[in-house]
Amino acid sequence: MSAHFYTESVSSLRRKLAAKEVTPLEVANDLLARIEAVDPKLSAYNFKPDAEKVRAAAAAADVSKPLGGVPIAIKDVLNVEGDPCTCSSKLLHGYTAPYDATAIAKLREAGAVFVGRTNMDEFAMGSSTENSSWGVTRNPWDTERIPGGSSGGSAAAVGGHEAFAALGSDTGGSIRQPASLCGCVGLKPTYGRVSRYGLVAFASSLDQIGPFTKTVEDAALLLEVISGHDPKDNTSAKRPVPKYTDAIKKDVRGLKLGVPKEYFISGIDPEVQSAIKAAIDQYAKLGAEIVDISLPNTEYACAVYYIIAPAEASANLARFDGVRYGARVKNPKDILDVYRSTRAQGFGPEVKRRIILGTYVLSSGYYDAYYNRAQKVRQLIRQDFTNAFQKCDAILTPTSPTAAFKIGEKTSDPLQMYLADIFTIAVNLAGVCGVSIPCGFTQGKLPIGLQIIGAEWGEENILRAAHAYEQATPWHKELPAI
Repeated sequence: MSAHFYTESVSSLRRKLAAKEVTPLEVANDLLARIEAVDPKLSAYNFKPDAEKVRAAAAAADVSKPLGGVPIAIKDVLNVEGDPCTCSSKLLHGYTAPYDATAIAKLREAGAVFVGRTNMDEFAMGSSTENSSWGVTRNPWDTERIPGGSSGGSAAAVGGHEAFAALGSDTGGSIRQPASLCGCVGLKPTYGRVSRYGLVAFASSLDQIGPFTKTVEDAALLLEVISGHDPKDNTSAKRPVPKYTDAIKKDVRGLKLGVPKEYFISGIDPEVQSAIKAAIDQYAKLGAEIVDISLPNTEYACAVYYIIAPAEASANLARFDGVRYGARVKNPKDILDVYRSTRAQGFGPEVKRRIILGTYVLSSGYYDAYYNRAQKVRQLIRQDFTNAFQKCDAILTPTSPTAAFKIGEKTSDPLQMYLADIFTIAVNLAGVCGVSIPCGFTQGKLPIGLQIIGAEWGEENILRAAHAYEQATPWHKELPAI
């Protein structure tokens, strides 16, 4: 085969597959060779593809299906039948998924070929993919820097062209923030748009599955495939799934785009601020109406999140006790020792920190002071968005306050690490949707992301706005040197 295909988008690859310009097996072989060459530098995958299994799936692929023959990587927090699912935790080393998550079943039905499990912060707790029992994933634009987190492996795989697309999960920005730092598209759907069945839970009222892709068209296509009501998840909405790939064909003339003053704060990197302001100007040139809005309770989002998310995590992670599945300490003295020692040895420091914090805020005497109050402020944050969307169709903000920082730079200061998600957290608390798209580079050639936030079930608007900007700018065409 003379040409390489790994830099193709899903949409362009599908066209070539349909036209028989390339076969699924040729695509699979090309991508496997790319992973072999690049992943030793990035460590995007916890479990590299089983080459023979991938080739067999590719050879059997039906290219008439929506994703027929397209290789897709999966974050190591989603169950894929017969594959490991470790959540990058020692506690789940050796665990094999006995069933498909609903999102995986939908991808499988659409003809996707699964390639490997991507690295992540342990149990999706982190913003840098440094909290992993499998080691650190590196950013494809600068291997001395983090890829973001918690879905850093998925972002690095797509940004580094080790996957055509990938699935991740987003609890407080874990799709959008790494997409921003790795120069790809990352979509967090409305809570309830995509079934969470088969996703290992971190914070059940915040978690949502979404895609990493190279283009907005690809994100629209994958969202169409994985969305829809699921009787196995009673939080999934009984709503029809729009044709997102049609929505992106409209331009942005007449679309009202809100700019919240609270998202342009001190501490934001000047290069990031400059790129976002240039993107806003670009929208004005494209015919969108730019309106000033306010989200006054934004300043409380980080504090609220770090009460609610750890509280839910402490309850969800109670099941990892050395009894039912996962690792178990050897030669325990009694049942209490099984619990204590298994969890002490199996969980990493960040997971322990959040379990302790969550258990504390739920404990007698503190529940009202912390958890109850946080839930009340969460409602105020949700109301802010409801009010804002009466004045605009979508909201423009930075995705991350900075470009990718150096590996190890913030590991000793958890509070600084938590602030990496300051612009993404409120979207999860409100249950609305958001997408990050590339909007420029720093002088050091590090990607910068623009976040477009939509109302509940407003994915059509944010994808439409994202696609119009993408088509008018060159950023998504840039390739990392790796």
